[in-house]
Amino acid sequence: MTAISRCFENLRRNQECALIPFITAGDPDLETTAKALQVLDNSGADIIELGVPYSDPLADGPVIQAAATRALERGTTLEQVLEMLKGISPSLRSPIILFTYYNPILHRGVDKFLRQIKDAGVAGLVVPDLPLEESAGLIKPAAEMGIDLTLLVAPTSSPERIEAIARASQGFIYLVSVTGVTGMRTQLQTRVGELLQQIRHVTDKPIGVGFGISEPEQAGQIKAWGADAAIVGSAMVKRLAEGTPEQGLDAIAQFCQSLKTAIKNPS
Repeated sequence: MTAISRCFENLRRNQECALIPFITAGDPDLETTAKALQVLDNSGADIIELGVPYSDPLADGPVIQAAATRALERGTTLEQVLEMLKGISPSLRSPIILFTYYNPILHRGVDKFLRQIKDAGVAGLVVPDLPLEESAGLIKPAAEMGIDLTLLVAPTSSPERIEAIARASQGFIYLVSVTGVTGMRTQLQTRVGELLQQIRHVTDKPIGVGFGISEPEQAGQIKAWGADAAIVGSAMVKRLAEGTPEQGLDAIAQFCQSLKTAIKNPS
């Protein structure tokens, strides 16, 4: 059993929902990223999603795009991100999911890339521009290394496609709550609840909901609708980027704690 599957199994046993915060590596710098991972781990995160900065992040909204741009302007590279992870991951309770586009994987070669991230302590992968039809070449070797490749389900996905993605996705299924890119929303679409039930009919794998959760109340609503995980990205990245690094770390600690409280005790 992988680290991510074990995490979800333990939470399900206690009827708990996972909190998966997202931050961008290298924003404002990798030293702060390492501290942020530790802060999130100590503040209620169950799994942490770490975004690798990329020059053409098609799935990301303005907040995460801006964070990636700042990180790249500071010269942040994948090698530096993995070196940082190698140093911090042994001290973390929360499994790390790496969020990266496919080009860096293709550039290095699948086997080399997977060995590198495994050595750095990465437990899972999300590759937003990798379609289901092209995923087999990454899912199988990743699984052989104990790394879960999680696939995304969009609100516009057909029932047949949802079923196929649910079969292939590893660790959990990532349900995108809105059409379009990542970003904070003032309201969640009620159709998310319907989509959750639709996915439940075809799989018993955990389902995480992301893209648009920006407040504790929304995270609580996600749990009430039956999700196994609330994934919070732009709102976390925004808080970390505001003020000094120390102020940003304090802000994400408080926000993470409030999110975890909301999904433990949804109103």
